[in-house]
Amino acid sequence: MNNSPTRTGLPRRSAVRTRGQRLFAMAVAAGLTACINGPAIDLAPNYAPVQFVVPDSWHGASPFIEARPSDAALRADWWTLFDDPILNELEAQAMASNPDLQAAAERFVQARDEMMKARSELLPHAGIEFGMSNNRQSDNALFRGLGEPNRDASIATGGIASWEPDFWSAIRNRTRMEIYRAEERAADYGLARLSLQAEIAANYFALRGFDAQDAIYRQSIENYKRSLEIVYDQFTGLIGSGLDVARAEYLLSSTEAKELDIQGNRQVAEHAIAILVNRSPSTFAVAPVDELRVKPFTMPSSIPSKLLERRPDIAGMERQMAEANRAIGIARAAFFPNVSFRLDGGFEDNGFNLMRLANAYWSYGSYVSLPLFEGGYRRAQLQRAWAAYRETEDKYRATVLNAFREVENGLSLTSRLKAAAGRQDSAVGAALKTQNLTMELFKGGLISSLDLLYAQIATLSARIDEVQIKTALLKSSVELVRALGGGWNRTQLPTDEQIQPFDVFQYTGLDKPAPAGGIDVQTTTRRNRDLTGPFTPAHPRNR
Repeated sequence: MNNSPTRTGLPRRSAVRTRGQRLFAMAVAAGLTACINGPAIDLAPNYAPVQFVVPDSWHGASPFIEARPSDAALRADWWTLFDDPILNELEAQAMASNPDLQAAAERFVQARDEMMKARSELLPHAGIEFGMSNNRQSDNALFRGLGEPNRDASIATGGIASWEPDFWSAIRNRTRMEIYRAEERAADYGLARLSLQAEIAANYFALRGFDAQDAIYRQSIENYKRSLEIVYDQFTGLIGSGLDVARAEYLLSSTEAKELDIQGNRQVAEHAIAILVNRSPSTFAVAPVDELRVKPFTMPSSIPSKLLERRPDIAGMERQMAEANRAIGIARAAFFPNVSFRLDGGFEDNGFNLMRLANAYWSYGSYVSLPLFEGGYRRAQLQRAWAAYRETEDKYRATVLNAFREVENGLSLTSRLKAAAGRQDSAVGAALKTQNLTMELFKGGLISSLDLLYAQIATLSARIDEVQIKTALLKSSVELVRALGGGWNRTQLPTDEQIQPFDVFQYTGLDKPAPAGGIDVQTTTRRNRDLTGPFTPAHPRNR
């Protein structure tokens, strides 16, 4: 073993060296810890999030919400409530490759690094210097003494160290501000992810609504073609008039025009989904279906006070308020003396024989500054910091109120639209019955073509309205899920300790930090560059 005694009873040199290195590392670590956790006065006010008085229950009600509030939160994969495999696949692709979501993750990483930069000011800074010079004067230089050399060469090497003790916690508060800002970016990432999920679902249901409308128009066009044949036969048999033919042709052509408009809108919705899943629209397609399906489901409800914990935008705004609180401490610290220490030293010679005590030089000292009169500059900074903090309180309250509004809107809309969908189903049934009876009467010559035209238009409008109401119901249910937080919880935010991206003496594995708060980034050289197919990390174009 390396640390076994030799014959002389002394440890081997390698063991001594290892122990010395360990002792040195322990001493350095202890010194750095003392610099970070040394005695200091925190001038930031005591902080606690604002506590609001909120109602005990919601005003609105939704058919998708359980009647009795439950402590169970929405699932993170809330879109599976709709039981649509294609929607599930699109959501998974978007989570894996959406560029806006990945950019939000990178902003979180940058905020973590900004925290490390602020924290580094708590530690001593050290560096080394090396310089060489070789100068030659003109032989006829003014004031050059007789016999003096016309060349001067020097070599110098040394080091420099400085440290600013944080007596008034200005650096500590700046570091805490950056920690809170990183947590705010994590909340922003949660909001971006929830918004992306909701946008995918809303666009998908809009597309399915266009599919159903297109199917209705196709069916109506076939019926109108048969009606035109009947009217034309009556006209050629001198039973009907040319006016009847013109009315039937108008209805057919106008319906065909509406179908083309719906088809264009469907393609636009499909293109929007393609971009969200990192695909070029020309290489992306969702197979159409003929029916819009509204699957009954329930999701757990919570009391209004729980909303403050389950909305990422509320959590992000609260972190802004915490940042502003720390800024007050920084502004207060500016009224007190600032102290810094500096040490320089090294060797200088006109040759390469540097390591001689006679060639050594050094200097050390401290610097203390105390503001006396600056025309109100620091008082203005402090007053501004307090005003900025109160502004974040106002914004926080506005964010909470907006969250309550969105939930109440979602509850009211889903409730009314669910009832409207039921009524519209009845209207469609009545309209179809009327249309069939009118056609029979028209064939028997008992009514005019105008009555048939009105019946057919009313039936088409009722069926289109039915699809639009059900589409709005699906989209409003998505908005309700988003308003309730979509399965997000404040506990998903990274802790203060998780924000640090790397250790002070870590010099490897710096391509990206370890995930924090469930947020990770992709660092492959050609990530997500294939815009012609679903993203898979193993694909050669994404390596």
